[in-house]
Amino acid sequence: MFLENTINHSKQSGWMEVICGSMFSGKTEELIRRLRRAEMAGQNVEIFKPKTDTRYSDVDVVSHNKNKIRSTAVENPNEIILLGSNCDVVGIDEAQFFDESIVEIANQLANNGIRVVIAGLDMDFLGRPFGPMPNLMATAEYVTKVHAICRKTGNLANYSMRTSAGKNLVELGETEAYDAVSRRVFVDEVLNKKVNSDSFEF
Repeated sequence: MFLENTINHSKQSGWMEVICGSMFSGKTEELIRRLRRAEMAGQNVEIFKPKTDTRYSDVDVVSHNKNKIRSTAVENPNEIILLGSNCDVVGIDEAQFFDESIVEIANQLANNGIRVVIAGLDMDFLGRPFGPMPNLMATAEYVTKVHAICRKTGNLANYSMRTSAGKNLVELGETEAYDAVSRRVFVDEVLNKKVNSDSFEF
């Protein structure tokens, strides 16, 4: 289990934590857990998510288990700097939906002494690194990879396999459109079917 950095001296800087994994792996649940603990400690916490994420709520960050925490939906990562610069802790959910500028924003916040907790999908539905997540993971002090369980094999699920017919890179959906699967299932049902990535719209 992740434990917060408890070092607290005058020159302690901020830091970045990334929570990543497939769909249904508990990323948002873990994000909410860490932010709630920070609130319990009396810290000033702000949570942000992309405006495109409207699956459960326009204003809350909501996990698949229906746990939720109040958030601010933003169009552009630069808004996070404006709204979160006076916080002790900044949380960011669904980071894969932001453009690459989120990497510079998150690092700038951490450089300014703020703890930044980020959650996002590490791979897209074709098993490729997703958006800014690789660079966020590379520059973070702490990276936690969480897993779902593959319903077909019972093994750890590392991939988010799309079960709907959609071809766009970003398509919001839940269990009706995605399944968390193990490597074996992903290889058999996606890679071995020789998906032609040129046929997908990005």
